[in-house]
Amino acid sequence: MPEQVGFRTKPQLARIMLERAVEAGVPASWVTADEVYGQDPALRGWLEGRGMAYMLAIKCSELLAVGDGPAKLSAVQLAAAVPTEHWVGASAGHGAKGRRLYDWARIQLPPPAASRWQRWLLVRRSRRDGELAFYACSGPADTSLVGLVQVAGSRWAIEDGFQQAKNEVGLDHYEVRRWPGWYRHITLALLAHAFLVVTRTTATSSNRAKGDAAA
Repeated sequence: MPEQVGFRTKPQLARIMLERAVEAGVPASWVTADEVYGQDPALRGWLEGRGMAYMLAIKCSELLAVGDGPAKLSAVQLAAAVPTEHWVGASAGHGAKGRRLYDWARIQLPPPAASRWQRWLLVRRSRRDGELAFYACSGPADTSLVGLVQVAGSRWAIEDGFQQAKNEVGLDHYEVRRWPGWYRHITLALLAHAFLVVTRTTATSSNRAKGDAAA
């Protein structure tokens, strides 16, 4: 690797990528990511400081503030206190096997300082085996539970995108030993994937418009 490329954790790399995206004017309503990023309080604080709504997966043991004082409870402790009638069934989108239907609950947490936004713990419960998943959230106070569920479901598009890039443009099909070769392969593969996505979206929109005109 080049000498000027120093070590950074994944949350630190995410912050750099987000800064570049914001500076480039990339439109985005929410930032969402898995536990690797959600367990970093510094990243959550940075997002709040930039006024960027987020939903980041966290571990069941993640400690969260529950009041004005120093008291904190784990995510799983907060979920255990949710009354049965407060769980709501909702779909997080469509997957390969149909609708991703789960039970959901959210717990309101102390809001960010000097902000009109709100913080929540969002909990997802599997209807098959009761397995729980947890998300630390911060966003506009009028965000509905269904709105949070939709954001949670949108993260699967990231995994789908990586899988498509591997299958369609060979993102992971490289045999290189040096940084320049790896960097060029990844860059060109992602560029090719972006081209295919834009082309497919444009074609689909055009066909839909023609269908509407014919109707």
